[in-house]
Amino acid sequence: MQGEAHFQKQNVVSLPAADAPKVRPDVTVDDTAKRLAQIWQELLGVGTVGLDQNYFDLGGDSSLAVQLFSRIASVFKVQLPLATLFDAPTITELAEVLRHEVSASHWSPLVAIQPFGSRPPFFCIHGAGGNVLIYRDLSRHLGPDQPFYGLQSQGLDGTSSPLKTIEEMAAVYVAEIRKACAHGPYYLGGYCMGGTVAFEVAQQLTAQGEQVSLLALFDTMDWSKIPQASVWTRIYQITQRLTFHLANFLCLDLAGMVKFFREKLVILGDRLPLWMGMQLAKLGPQRFRRTMPESRALGRLWQLNDRACVVYLPRPYPGKITDFRPRKQYQRYSKPEAKWESLARGGQEIVILPVYPAGMLVEPFVKHLALALRDSIDAAAAPLTSTAGLAETTKERILD
Repeated sequence: MQGEAHFQKQNVVSLPAADAPKVRPDVTVDDTAKRLAQIWQELLGVGTVGLDQNYFDLGGDSSLAVQLFSRIASVFKVQLPLATLFDAPTITELAEVLRHEVSASHWSPLVAIQPFGSRPPFFCIHGAGGNVLIYRDLSRHLGPDQPFYGLQSQGLDGTSSPLKTIEEMAAVYVAEIRKACAHGPYYLGGYCMGGTVAFEVAQQLTAQGEQVSLLALFDTMDWSKIPQASVWTRIYQITQRLTFHLANFLCLDLAGMVKFFREKLVILGDRLPLWMGMQLAKLGPQRFRRTMPESRALGRLWQLNDRACVVYLPRPYPGKITDFRPRKQYQRYSKPEAKWESLARGGQEIVILPVYPAGMLVEPFVKHLALALRDSIDAAAAPLTSTAGLAETTKERILD
């Protein structure tokens, strides 16, 4: 296809290499691996851990990753972002990282979740939680030939200050994306808040004269059009959430039910420390300084990201928007004015997935999003046979 051929010619350039790392003389390879193995055994609840066993294959998830890197910071006095697990998912690889000093100046928002393949690279932006571990299963289902890059929140490294507006985030991510891929066409997306940032990234790239072939929004709203929830609205939304979880659960076979239940336990474990951190952050920076510092920092980051979404006012976008939605949405999010049709000057495609809210990125439902996204990338990369009637049109695709 023309889009693929163009990408093969330009390619994604290698990310700038960090300066030669400085070996830590106080920690040997064996000692590092031994201490890491002990941490993994305690957190993962396993008797033994092979040096080359994958963290995710052992049952590791983003919730445990927060605790894992907190323990690493305490034991090794080195702050590492959670996305390190993409490059170093085994004890051997992580020990190699820890044997060297890691300079905060070399930390990048851009994470190569899956950098290989000849297809156009897809750049996917973090949700309100800030990290990109939520996209691991999506990348895996897209296949080994689909390059997949995540953009994680500034501030996750524990040293840099979080960004406070969607425009600031987009400007930073545009610069990082263009370091990896100097010119378009670009393929962008994001879940929930990530879609909002992807929208602004597409605006800024377009303003720079670049082509955005795909802007994929995963269950993303125009949050500025959604009024602040009352107490009763929040209670009703909790009821809806439980109903949607049950609906997702009941449409699966037994194996799928087990997988879905495990995934939801993982997400619950992920959200609890963040929720506690958000509550602690509300009490002020001086109180509870020694209590759950990582969770408190992540909770504050989540609050800042949520706030940035609410105050962001999207402008009309000259290109096309592909809006991936669950088969039903929360009542307060289903208002027509919160959708993207009026802002998509290049047309809109709505893709309805066979899943209820909060299941889009979760096993076993994530495969539906992966299949639909792969089709959308193929369609966006293919040459257009005609542009007649493209503008200001809305198409809908419903997946079974």
